[in-house]
Amino acid sequence: MATTASMNAQSPKVAIKSVPAEKKVEVTVDGKAFTTYMWPDTLEKPVLYPITTASGIVVTRGFPPLANERQDHPHHVGLWFNYGDVDGFDFWNNSDAIKPDQKPKMGSVKHREVVKAESKGDHAVLEVKADWISGDGKTRLNETTTFTFRAAAGGVRMIDRVTTLAAAKGTGTVKLPDNKEGALGLRVIRALEDPAEKGGEFKDAAGRVTKMGDMDMSGVTGQYLTSEGKVGKEVWGTRGAWTKLSGTVGGKPVTIAILDAPGNPGYPTYWHARGYGLFAANPLGQAALSNNKDTLNFAIAEGRPATFRYRILFIDGNPSAADMQKYAAAWASTSGGSTSSNP
Repeated sequence: MATTASMNAQSPKVAIKSVPAEKKVEVTVDGKAFTTYMWPDTLEKPVLYPITTASGIVVTRGFPPLANERQDHPHHVGLWFNYGDVDGFDFWNNSDAIKPDQKPKMGSVKHREVVKAESKGDHAVLEVKADWISGDGKTRLNETTTFTFRAAAGGVRMIDRVTTLAAAKGTGTVKLPDNKEGALGLRVIRALEDPAEKGGEFKDAAGRVTKMGDMDMSGVTGQYLTSEGKVGKEVWGTRGAWTKLSGTVGGKPVTIAILDAPGNPGYPTYWHARGYGLFAANPLGQAALSNNKDTLNFAIAEGRPATFRYRILFIDGNPSAADMQKYAAAWASTSGGSTSSNP
């Protein structure tokens, strides 16, 4: 398992290149694709897509979905961060599939600026700014996000995402009441779905139904495991400092893991992890995910921003729970920071 010391001793070269004309920033490791930060006009938020492991396996569902992939939830693209209720507007479910009469109820995260895109040898740093704009045209939140892209020997790649949300000037307090749809989301390939997932109907927080038919599950091998020992379908609606999703792709073991940080709002996060390929950490939707056992009703007051820190691992292999605890401890020791809010 890679430690911070071993990463510094011998790490692949991480490079970053801004391509503003194409509305993207490309990240490579030793000249091979890692991921791209992109904000095309066809999306209602910026995303990281695609994401590729050290061995060359793309772990994100196609955009648009490929013929052999599930066609549901068009708003699930790559890796993203938004929320289902911001002052009553739905930022999570917005996409080009939303009917025109529903658009005023939605929200969009609009990329504004690449502040920094720097290669630093064993890692690269990308700092961006964005605005969260509701369907009435009002800017609710100003976002500043710093991504740190890392790669280590042994087939380990990492993305650290640190996002600060500030209430826009004149908004007073922006309310983010408990909602199922949030917040750090990743949509994965078919091979990493749960083989027990047989389709069915799924409702979003507004009651909109997405129907998914049964599909051939050959080659589908994904299984969730949390820091609390929850497995598979038991993961959804439970808390944990980390969750990993492991499976086999093309005969090779692959793991994606999301690590929460102790200073985050709602720590340890609830997991909005679905067998059909949605892997999300939702620290703000506590009532919706706990059957009203917990309630947060988070809010961000003007002048009191909130910061969310996550590390996402992409590993060629299947680390044990003990290995994951070491990864989580290393992240907790370096993520630091505290948050301010007005719940």
